Amino acid sequence: MSYGGGYGGGGGYGGGYGGGAGAGYGPPPGAPPSYGGGGPGGFSAGPPQGPPPGADPQLWNWFAAVDTDRSGNISALELQKALINGDWTPFDLDTVKLLMSIFDTDRSGTIGFAEFAGLWKYIKDWQNVFRHFDRDHSGSIDGRELQQALGQFGYNLSPQLLHLVEKKYDVDKGSGPVAPGAPPAGITFDRFVRACVVIKTLTESFQRLDDNRDGWIQINYDQFMQTVLSSP
Repeated sequence: MSYGGGYGGGGGYGGGYGGGAGAGYGPPPGAPPSYGGGGPGGFSAGPPQGPPPGADPQLWNWFAAVDTDRSGNISALELQKALINGDWTPFDLDTVKLLMSIFDTDRSGTIGFAEFAGLWKYIKDWQNVFRHFDRDHSGSIDGRELQQALGQFGYNLSPQLLHLVEKKYDVDKGSGPVAPGAPPAGITFDRFVRACVVIKTLTESFQRLDDNRDGWIQINYDQFMQTVLSSP
């Protein structure tokens, strides 16, 4: 069964996201929730506030709940306190900062209501992607599910690279057996989003340098450092 679209592209190093008819399931495009528990992750609840003219009342309620200092803008720390994974663990701060960097369009260091609306949809879209690939409904993405997800996005990573990605984003990888009552092993929703965005960004950076599209590039130290340090 084909699940629409994804990012355009294709070919080379596993290509860009999706692309073309029948490309399969793709991650949400661009610049995401069941709220609270039971789902991959989302916003925790808070007290309702009156919406401004023309605003969606429910969305405004979530924005007002997250804006704990009532400044009219949301900081990274406020957003982190509001975002939870399906297992009730808080979002990883690096993922929160990544989301902020995507939606902080005026580069103020905070997000206003209009920017928050885009962030809300982005997380909801990513939740649908996460649910689709969480085949065993464990609330996390294991190595096999990660391979399936990245493959359908158009990234055919080698087993060695897949292992590195899993090791980097699964906080419990290699730490021994999971303790009774602890969250299941695997990549949580927040880290799954970050892993996919990082792989997309790095691949696009490589493609920009690969002028003849043969999967090989020659770069100097400065170009390499710029590419790595510019990634999320």
